[in-house]
Amino acid sequence: MPAKGAIDTQKKRNREAADWILRNGNPNLSPADRARFKEWLEQDPENCRTYSAAERLMGDARRAIQSDPALTNIDVRPRNMAKPITVTLLMIALATGAFFALDGPLRLQADMIAGTDEMPVRTLEDGSVVQLNASSAITVDFTEERRVIRLLHGQAFFQVAHALERPFTVVAGEAKVTALGTAFDVRYGNDDTEVTVTENAVQIEFEGQHAGSVRVTQGEQAIFDYANKETVVLPVDGLVALAWKRGQIAVDNAPLSYVVEEMNRHFYGRIIVAGSALANRRVSGTIKVADTDDALAFVTMALGVKATRLGPLIVIRR
Repeated sequence: MPAKGAIDTQKKRNREAADWILRNGNPNLSPADRARFKEWLEQDPENCRTYSAAERLMGDARRAIQSDPALTNIDVRPRNMAKPITVTLLMIALATGAFFALDGPLRLQADMIAGTDEMPVRTLEDGSVVQLNASSAITVDFTEERRVIRLLHGQAFFQVAHALERPFTVVAGEAKVTALGTAFDVRYGNDDTEVTVTENAVQIEFEGQHAGSVRVTQGEQAIFDYANKETVVLPVDGLVALAWKRGQIAVDNAPLSYVVEEMNRHFYGRIIVAGSALANRRVSGTIKVADTDDALAFVTMALGVKATRLGPLIVIRR
């Protein structure tokens, strides 16, 4: 878990980056301020990285205002002549909020976290290997008696080092997945938890009101549906189930909401679906979710829908 001092430092850096974004938008910025900005960038490489990431997101917001008729044609009657500046600053403020909100709560808890453009692989202290999907996070709690991973968000693939005396368990919501000398994948989604076994077997126990257990073996996938409060075990092709490691998903009659959830892992902002009826529309095919433009093109063509960009926000609508 990051130390409190490191968290406070990053928060301060975020605020400073936002302040410099707004200052540098002023064409009359003084030479003294320009010099201070240069000095701030050179103080720490992280300053430059944070500013660059924020600048890209701000640029998306500005371009959305300039190119979207729905924004440029809004009839706003301000008290002064600063309408373009007012609207632009509003969008920048919204985009800044989105930028700084991304992964915020997870970063306070996680021992390992993946950003929108990352799928990191890490060898744990016991020799087990974990790979995170984009926008995923875990905590690691190893003792002499046990090995516990908590999947806070997203998806992870585990290759477990053999140590019968120290059980290896992954907790995802109400599901506790204990390895029986195995390689397996856990996806902790908005609507369900999926466990896919590619080697040997796992034992899944459910806590709380969904108490029970199920054994899942190689070539099987267990899906725990939150709404129906039931678990089904199905045969699965491991290569298809792990397509996310190649930046893809392979779906067969899956709801659009599922596809968008996977797209959001790789998108530096938020994609939303306008209306539950549209969210439940079904999609089939292999989709390159790591390429947002390609994935959006697939969805809009397959379902005959539109995708409207508003800075860091994309709305899929009829």
